[in-house]
Amino acid sequence: MNTKFISSGILLIATMLVSSCSKSHSHNYEDAEETVDVAFPETDSVTLTNTYPGYFTPEAKVDVVGRVSGQLLSKNFSNGQYVNKGSVLFRIEASKYRDAVQQAQAELATAKSSKDYAQSHYDAVKKALESDAVSKMEVIQAESDLRQAEADIKNAQAALETATTNLGYCTVIAPISGYVTSASYDVGSYINGEGSPVILTTLYNNSTLTAQFSIEDEKLLELLHNNDYRNMPELRNVELSFSDTIGHRYYGDLTYMAPMVDTSTGTVALQCKIDNKYDELRPGMFVKINLPYKKLKKAILVKDSALSTDQLGKYLYVVNDSDKIVYTPVSIGPLYHDSLRVILSGISPDSRYVTKAMLKVTDGMKVKPIIVK
Repeated sequence: MNTKFISSGILLIATMLVSSCSKSHSHNYEDAEETVDVAFPETDSVTLTNTYPGYFTPEAKVDVVGRVSGQLLSKNFSNGQYVNKGSVLFRIEASKYRDAVQQAQAELATAKSSKDYAQSHYDAVKKALESDAVSKMEVIQAESDLRQAEADIKNAQAALETATTNLGYCTVIAPISGYVTSASYDVGSYINGEGSPVILTTLYNNSTLTAQFSIEDEKLLELLHNNDYRNMPELRNVELSFSDTIGHRYYGDLTYMAPMVDTSTGTVALQCKIDNKYDELRPGMFVKINLPYKKLKKAILVKDSALSTDQLGKYLYVVNDSDKIVYTPVSIGPLYHDSLRVILSGISPDSRYVTKAMLKVTDGMKVKPIIVK
């Protein structure tokens, strides 16, 4: 009896120990499940863009030239200054051109006097012909002299206009408003502009700039396939970016697309007009054009910080219905509002993705998800 009682007691104690140990292991397993923050993707209307390098050209670039020959008497601007249309930029020695005007005026006066005489002579001989006082040949000669005198007046007038124009060229004015470059010649230099015009300086009108850039022909097809680009509002407000931060944000209007593909490069030239209202931009500056090509009405957005990268590309850790971690490769789009990333494929709006502590979880791991916003 005592032996049976002892044996029963030992068996009962062993059973209790096994049960206690089993509960302890179960409790430790539950404690081992990692608590992770997860979130559902946001959705919003997003315009997809491709970024292209480009450079600015001015609204107008005009070379200011000297068209006459003579000593440069004055330069009436500071290098880099903004000048208005019609402002006097240079003065060139004008004495010989002034003399030429006076000579042309004298020749015109002589021609007019000769014409008056020829007219009077013609009228006289024509009247004399009626009484046979002169021959018909004399009348013909008098008429010829009159026509020659009229032609001489036209030639003298043309010579006077040329001389007056050349005299005007001695005062070089700004043909447009804009910024002027440094002068090519110093005051006192001899300008030989009669044979071939000489560039004295250049004017740049920077009030409106054009961003010149090119896109690949397949990207052009993508743009034309997804949108009516001529009526797409986003192409009237194309965002621009720069390598360095500047004071303001700039947007442009896509105004030109070349009618053909450059066969040597496989690209199409485009132009984007920009209003340089703050006068910060300059021709020749490099710019990035973020050209829209497609609009997603319900784009999937996740926190950019939740994305990880491996040799296969970008991926997210997604928690499935069994609260297990699933390694999920994704295809990404552009950044949205600085902190969200567009996901083009890989997850759905109902997917729960891990937002923090990505280094603590692995594929297939059981976790305790906590929904955060």
